[in-house]
Formats: sequence, structure tokens, C-alpha cells
Amino acid sequence: MEFSEKRRCTWCGNDPLYMAYHDEEWGVPVYDDETLFEFLILETFQAGLSWITILRKRENFRKAFDNFDYKKIANYGEDKYDRLLQDTGIIRNKLKIKSAISNAKAFMELQEEFGSFSNYMWQFVDRKPIQNVFKKSKEVPATTELSDTLSKDLKKRGFKFVGSTVIYAHMQATGMVNDHTTDCFRYEEIKNL
Repeated sequence: MEFSEKRRCTWCGNDPLYMAYHDEEWGVPVYDDETLFEFLILETFQAGLSWITILRKRENFRKAFDNFDYKKIANYGEDKYDRLLQDTGIIRNKLKIKSAISNAKAFMELQEEFGSFSNYMWQFVDRKPIQNVFKKSKEVPATTELSDTLSKDLKKRGFKFVGSTVIYAHMQATGMVNDHTTDCFRYEEIKNL
């Protein structure tokens, strides 16, 4: 079956970048802290924007933010902050850039407390992905009680730009929930991971 002929979740449309992200990354369970941090930062920058905008700038974000090395980001000073504000390859939002730095610090505090950020996140789903059964994309929620709870807890721990919608998108992207629609070719593949 051709790449373009596969039945996918309708949200990815026909954009090759979006389809590749859908087919290769979205919904695959992620347990390593580096990837979880990358998605967290990208999701926080996405707030109020479309995900395709972020995907198109992802490589620029990687370069600008030292390949999402949270230890480096946590130590960014005013010079680096100013350079990021001038970087036309990323989203130049003052509050989001500041939050990336403060979130890196909060991220490391969580690692210290729980052994890893992964341990912290996955405890909310009893360490196994939630298998949803949605037939149409319009059935997929933007938030859930669980994302509300996780969002509140992260905010309490000092994280910024982690509203329930951002956190639910993070949960979907990192496979904490399988929100591929049941007619999507990835639904069963993800379910069996």
C-alpha cells in the first residue's frame, strides 16, 4: 500500500510532514526523559498555534535549544535568552522562551524526586498506555480529567504553559494514550506496542 493510500487519522491531512509524524511518532509510547522533554517544550510553544507550525520549525528549535538538552537550557542566561528572541526560526514569544528555561529547571527537580521524568509522567496511567476506542477524530477530546490533574500537579511544581490541553496533547504524542481512530492503520500497531 502506498504511503498516501493508507487510512489515517483525519487530522494529519495530506501534508507529507504531518503524515510522517503521524505514522512514525504520534502515539508511540516514550519512556526516555530526553524525548519527553523535547515534546514538552514543543507542546508548550504550540499553545495557541497549530502543531504543523511547530513541526515545520522543529529542526530550528533543536538547533536553537541545544538539541533540547535540559541541563544546558536550565542554565541559559540573559545573553542566550536575547539570542533566542532574535531567532526567526523559532516562535519568538518572550513568555514561552522564559518558560522553556524555568521548565528545564522544574524538569530536573522532578527527575531528582522521582528518579526520572518518565517515572513521574507514567505513574498517572499506571505505567501503561490508555487504549481509547474513538471511531472519528471529532470524538477525541482536547482534555480529560487526567490531563486536568496532571496539568494542576505540574503547575504546582513550577511548570509554565502546561494547561490541560497542552498536557493532553503531550500525552497523545508520547503514547500515554492511544488516540488513533479505530479505522487508522496505526491504531492496532500502537495498541500492540
